[in-house]
Amino acid sequence: MQKKPSQPKASSAPAKPATEAGPSAAAALAKRVRWIAAGLFVGTLLLFARAIPHDFVNYDDPDYVTANAHVRGGLSWENLKWAMTSGEASNWHPLTWLSHELDATLFGLNPHGHHATSVVWHALNAALAFLALRRLTGALWTSAFFAALFAWHPLRVESVAWVSERKDVLSGFFWFAVLWLYAGYVERRRAAGGGGGAWKRYLLLLAAFALGLMAKPMLVTLPCVLLLLDFWPLRRTGWLAPAEAGGAGPKAEAVGWLVLEKAPMFLLVVASSWATYRVQQAGGAVTAALSADARLANAVVAVGRYLGKFLVPADLAVLYPHPGYWPGGTVAAAVAVVVALTAGAVWQVRRRPWLAVGWLWFLGTLVPVSGAAVQVGLQAMADRYTYLPMLGVQLAVLWTLREKVTTAGARLACAWGAAAALAACAVATTRQLGVWRDSGTLFDQALAATKDNYAAHDNRGLFRFKAGRTEEAMADYRAALTINPGYMNANNNLGHALAEQGRPAEAVPLYRAALKAQPGNLEVRNNLANALSDLNQLDEAMEHYEYVLARQPDHANALNGSGVVLAMQNRLPEAKARLERSLRVAPANASAHNNLGNLCSMLGQRDEALAHYRRAAELNPREPHTLYLVGALLNEQGKSAEAAEALGRALALRPNHPDTLAQLGLAQLRLGRRDEGLRALRTALQAQPGHPQATAWLKAAEEAK
Repeated sequence: MQKKPSQPKASSAPAKPATEAGPSAAAALAKRVRWIAAGLFVGTLLLFARAIPHDFVNYDDPDYVTANAHVRGGLSWENLKWAMTSGEASNWHPLTWLSHELDATLFGLNPHGHHATSVVWHALNAALAFLALRRLTGALWTSAFFAALFAWHPLRVESVAWVSERKDVLSGFFWFAVLWLYAGYVERRRAAGGGGGAWKRYLLLLAAFALGLMAKPMLVTLPCVLLLLDFWPLRRTGWLAPAEAGGAGPKAEAVGWLVLEKAPMFLLVVASSWATYRVQQAGGAVTAALSADARLANAVVAVGRYLGKFLVPADLAVLYPHPGYWPGGTVAAAVAVVVALTAGAVWQVRRRPWLAVGWLWFLGTLVPVSGAAVQVGLQAMADRYTYLPMLGVQLAVLWTLREKVTTAGARLACAWGAAAALAACAVATTRQLGVWRDSGTLFDQALAATKDNYAAHDNRGLFRFKAGRTEEAMADYRAALTINPGYMNANNNLGHALAEQGRPAEAVPLYRAALKAQPGNLEVRNNLANALSDLNQLDEAMEHYEYVLARQPDHANALNGSGVVLAMQNRLPEAKARLERSLRVAPANASAHNNLGNLCSMLGQRDEALAHYRRAAELNPREPHTLYLVGALLNEQGKSAEAAEALGRALALRPNHPDTLAQLGLAQLRLGRRDEGLRALRTALQAQPGHPQATAWLKAAEEAK
């Protein structure tokens, strides 16, 4: 006769309080728990310290930190109000904004401090993950390995090494805090028979949950995860037999009550979800370009891809481009995997309940970032999206392995296997951290790991352009447009590169293509207006500037550009007012200082013009034309020594420039340096035969001799 399978001996519920074994055992266990938590914190700090010397990257970091005026301004009452109400970067996450503002207050724009903050938060999460799982399950070493695997896996690198993903590590802290507090709340309810001040602990976890949502709305799934934990390991539903042999186990609670208990959390979820959708829609992050079946197919395929990256974390990339439509065979295979794993978890729900809990944790927490309902952004999936969902997979796998460890030999083999797995993770994580050194290494890796990654080409091009590698940058922009001709960023960036080379006529159609993709983009409109202004198409240029200023009255670059157009239309008082307003908004704008200097010079306000030219030269000392203007105006004022110094610096940056040589020749003649002055004037005439000023001054000098 076949024997009925016995219940697994692995711990399926929280262990009995250690105090039952005596005060000394409880103290020893508490000390061990503290040491493990401290070890996880320090180990994670040391592993991820490689990220601290890294630079900011050009993907989202400008929106979140480097080009965000509110964040750069640091903590202040005004920036606090902005953080609480802003939908910038297509998210409502005020706590994350405040975290970035605090970093800006402490470290300015030194990226090392910003990276260090993210590393510390992740190290805290490693310790807190252990404390939460240990309190929920009573399993000491399994929880320790669970936390180490979570913290040290290469999939975590993106969330930690990318400053813009501060929201991951910050919201993760509150996720684990809620789990830890919830376990304590349940303990209190059981100890006091449903009363005894348990509500105070509930209010505390509710506050932690609200703060987590204010760091990243990813936590909207947490109330559902708590319901899963009610089933196992907390065993609040009564659907599972008590874990303790011979014991009655904890008193079962009605499922309706367990759902009602989470009602305040679900209300917060509704509010957070509504706010998130509204700001993402307003910010243009929500796209309707993909059909519902394409979104759903990608969500299912992504499940299999995430599992693959967890098991074999190779070819990780900052962006996995959305393919649009997956081949039917790929979708069918992914559906088969998901159905098979789900069926297996349901089949084992009573014997191994952690399988269903872990699997549903994984699937459920992926829903907000799956794109199945609403596609946000360009990605088909993202490593950062696994920060919390992959915990469910770990739970299912580790507790299944734990069930099999029943002998001393098995425990030893398991310990060695765990050590090897963590060592492999540490090596892979160290390697992946190196990828995040700067934008160049980041997008080199993305292009090596993925296909048809037009966004990676565009961002690498932007990195190369800022490094002065213009031709390489333009090749990347063109590669991006070959893959996706309508890509707004690449059209805009290639247009900007051409405009900087003095080719505005070629830039205009690219800007128009960018606007077709995103008509409300103010930066593209401003760039188009600049190019039209350069082509003397002043009326249309002004229309675009006014469009920008109607929606963002303090747009410094639009104020500057429109001031130039007004000056070209001979509306000088209006032009001066615009340029002065631009400088009130952005006092360090070298271009606006230079343009206001030109306007003041036109108005005969020489001293004011010189002050603006000098300030522009201080802000941008590598711009030779500004130094030339300083020297020319000083020459006009008879300050020859100062003029010669400024003109010499201009020539060092732009040798053989005829206007600069002519002005330098005049200054040298006035200083009594006849030979040097004549040489400069003759060189100017060699560079530009017939140069009027050089010709006149040379003739006057020769006649004076």
